Formats: sequence, C-alpha cells, structure tokens
Amino acid sequence: MISGAEIMVKCLEEEGVSVAFGYPGAAICPFYDFLYRSSIRHILVRQEQNAAHAANGYARSSGKPGVCIATSGPGATNLITGIATAYMDSVPLVAITGQVSSELLGRDVFQEADITGACEPFTKHSYLVKDPAELPRIFKEAFHIASTGRPGPVLIDVPVDVQQAQVRSFVYPEKAEIIGYKPRTEGHAMQIKKALKAIEEAKRPILCCGGGVVLAGAREEMKAFAKASGIPVCATMMGIGVIPMDSPYYLGMIGMHGRTTANKAMQNADLVILCGARVGDRAVSAPRQMAEKARIIHIDIDPAEIGKNIPVDIPIVGDIRIVLEKMAEQVKNTVPQEWLDKVFAYKAEALLRGEPREDSVEPRVFIRDLSAMMEENAILVADVGQNQIWCARNFNVKEGRFLTSGGLGTMGYSVPAALGAKLAKPHRQVVAVCGDGSFQMCMCELGTMCQHDIPVKVIVMENQRLGMVREIQDRLYQGHHIATHLEGNPDFAALGRAYGIRAEEAWSNQQAKALAREMLDSREPFLLVCHVDPDVPTL
Repeated sequence: MISGAEIMVKCLEEEGVSVAFGYPGAAICPFYDFLYRSSIRHILVRQEQNAAHAANGYARSSGKPGVCIATSGPGATNLITGIATAYMDSVPLVAITGQVSSELLGRDVFQEADITGACEPFTKHSYLVKDPAELPRIFKEAFHIASTGRPGPVLIDVPVDVQQAQVRSFVYPEKAEIIGYKPRTEGHAMQIKKALKAIEEAKRPILCCGGGVVLAGAREEMKAFAKASGIPVCATMMGIGVIPMDSPYYLGMIGMHGRTTANKAMQNADLVILCGARVGDRAVSAPRQMAEKARIIHIDIDPAEIGKNIPVDIPIVGDIRIVLEKMAEQVKNTVPQEWLDKVFAYKAEALLRGEPREDSVEPRVFIRDLSAMMEENAILVADVGQNQIWCARNFNVKEGRFLTSGGLGTMGYSVPAALGAKLAKPHRQVVAVCGDGSFQMCMCELGTMCQHDIPVKVIVMENQRLGMVREIQDRLYQGHHIATHLEGNPDFAALGRAYGIRAEEAWSNQQAKALAREMLDSREPFLLVCHVDPDVPTL
C-alpha cells in the first residue's frame, strides 16, 4: 500500500524535479513528511508568493517547470499573485496546494479557500484531486500541460484526506494522453510560403521579438533568420536578450519606455514580423494604426494570441524555433539598402542618457557599468518600476538572460526570482536589481538566501520614492504627490548586515562601480545600496 502523499513525492521524482520552493502548513503536512525522505531539495521561502516567484526564476533559467508548494487557505491564496505573474509571462509552473478534508469542502471551515476557482482566470489548467489513484495521471498531465504549447502554470489542489488515503500500488504513466490538447508546432507550410513572399515584396521590413522566442529556446534560430534575411530587429521587454544589444542589426526595445530608434522603425515599416509577441499596450500604443500602414505576419504557438490585439495578414501557428528554422533556410535577403540606412541612422542618432555623478549614483550610467563588468552568460533580474526600465534600456544581455515581470508588472519579483535562477544556474552570476519600494516587498527573502546559502547579489536603488507613480502624478495630476514618498525606509545596509550578509552603500558612480566589482568577485550573498537622486527620470 502507498499513500497519496507518497505518490505525490514519487511523481515529482519521476519528473526529475530536484528543487521545490514552498511553505508548509497543516493541510500539506502529509506531503511534506514524505518530501522529508526524498532527495528533492526544498527551499523554505518566507512568504508563499515568493515561492511562486522563485519557481518562476528557476523555470525561466532551467527550461523546466518550476515547482511551488503551499498549504490551504491563506497559504494557497498567497500564491495567487505569483501564479498570475507566471501566467502573464507564459512561465511553466506546477503549483501544489494542500486543501481541507474532502467532506468539509464548501463548509467554510478553518483555512478553507476555493483556490482552483480563485485561480481559474490565470492558470493553464487546474485539478482538485478527489481520488488518490488519479494522482499519477494528474501529475503527468500537469507537467505536460505546463511545459508544452504556450507554457504556463498548472495548479494541483490536494485535500488532506486524499494525501492520507492508501492505494494498492504506484505506476507512473510514460506519457500524458489528453483528449483535445494537441499543440501545433510545425507551422503551416502554405502560411510560411506566404510569409516568405511578403518578405520578398517588402520595402521596409522589421522583426519584432517577444518573450515567446526566449521561451521556445529559439535565440539561435532568430539570430540565423535575422542574418539570412538582413531584416533589422527590435524587441519587446520580454524579448530582451534574444539579440545582443550591441549587435549591428538590433535596434532596441519598443514601447512606451523603449528606444526611439526601435519605435520609429516600427512606425515606418511596411511589414512587421511579430515573433512570440502579444503586442500589449506597453509595446504598441496604437496597434490598429500600425496595422493600417503595414502588413503583419504573426508567429505564435498560441492561436488565441494571434490577432487578439492587432489585425494580422499572415498568421502562423507553431513553435517559433521550428518555424524560424524553416524560414531561415528559404528566405532571401531582399531588404533595400535605403531602408537599412534609414533605420541605422536612427540608431546612430540615439544618445545614451545620464552622466556620472559625485553626489549620488546616476542609475543609467551605473547599469551600463555593471553590464560591462558582468560575464557574458550572467542573469540579471529586474524588479518593477524605474529600476526595470533603467535595466531594460541599459543592460546588454549577451549570452545570458534578462528576467522581469513584464505582463503583470509584479513588484517584489526580483529577489525570489533571482534565488530560483541561481539554483537553476549555480555557476552563473545572478544579480537582482530593485527599487527601495519593490525591495521592501521581498526583503524577507534575505533570510532564505542565508539559510540555504544562495549567493545572489542584490542591488537596491534607493531614492525614497515610488518613482514611476510619482512621475505619473507629475504628468497627469498637477504634481499631487500622495503615497509615493518612502521617508520611512530602514537602513538597508544595516538590515543586510543583520542577516549576516555583506552590505555596502554607494553615494557616487565611482564608488558604485568599485563596489560592484567587489560584489561580483564575492562568492557570498551581497547587498549593494545605491543612493539615487529622486529627480532622475525613468527615461
């Protein structure tokens, strides 16, 4: 005989899970008892939301689904923001929650919450387990659904009595058989042919990379296609890193916080090839206007995304890696030199903003200095707010990764996600950059960093402001600054030292650059607080 709880752990082992992030409670204790006997490394976070963010960072860095665990009621509801964050950015997660005993469901008992119902809008699929014999099938399906097609989070809610119940044996399925779930990967040959003809006819083509290119592991295929076609490339925020910033055919990030270079090229193009990009309002403010001037080719594995935000002339449903590989083999370089001269003239005109300062740290200059110091395969995790845009515009991702919460814009993402990324890639440099507002949403995870000896480097840009919201108040609300000043900040360096972490403060760019070198050379966790003038703009 074997219990449901033991089956759950064995399922994780069968899926090759080596790390899981969670926070226990009574309703998930049977599972934790068998996890205690497993070789799976459990990382105890300080708040359940951060378990989901850590699993997110782990998934995006490893290419495998991340696993997060919580108990019923408030433990499960604390996961919701992290699950929604993963859903919006198409990150594969398997979230496991304990639930009250089956016979008590619907009676509003202690720590009961309808977590499958609450998460329905932003999970790819969810299960409320009623029979322990179904657990092997459910886990096999959950990992398959999370990681195939358009990736995303899957929730498995397991009542405590199901965890305790006994079944005769355990057999893990070799593969998942799900009726109606057959993601298309190849891309329709006729649509690819139409796309190639449109490229040949175009006078002003441009490629726009989204996060789907990164998720598909298609960076090399994108580079090969761009080189073969000669088409200049721009990226959404989630597509940063597909093409190195210093590449001759890369124009930069598009959108309201993007590069003028890239935005001008998008506005003047007669053909836009969207690759794994949702084209949300932050990327293109008026997508219909763009579609009126240009033909649109949209490549995405999720057919629901094609045409959702922008009218599309040539839709291609398929795995971007496979589609781009096919197109690179057949495409002809017919881009007029006149167009290339024009867009690269835009790029030449673009000026780097910010000058080094001696009275405070100029953040844009500092991020460029940091980028130059970091290894080519380093991982930078940016939080949300001004720090996110400073990093997106000024950090040159070469062979590494740029991780951030792009779809939901979740403050407090960076530190736990960096912990997950470091556990996935222990030999790479991993640096989290956050503002003093976002840091205070996740600074409890310094305890996780110390307990589990995870040498992440954390940079806090302290300007005692919720800077981006304050800019909105200046621009749209007559400078009425309400609830955007953070004068009650703690001494962050002292806080870091209280955890036993080396913590330093920088008051100038010269000092920040020197301390960043020491930080990167250190093999221990490190907290660097950069004091930033509150009037430094986002752009």
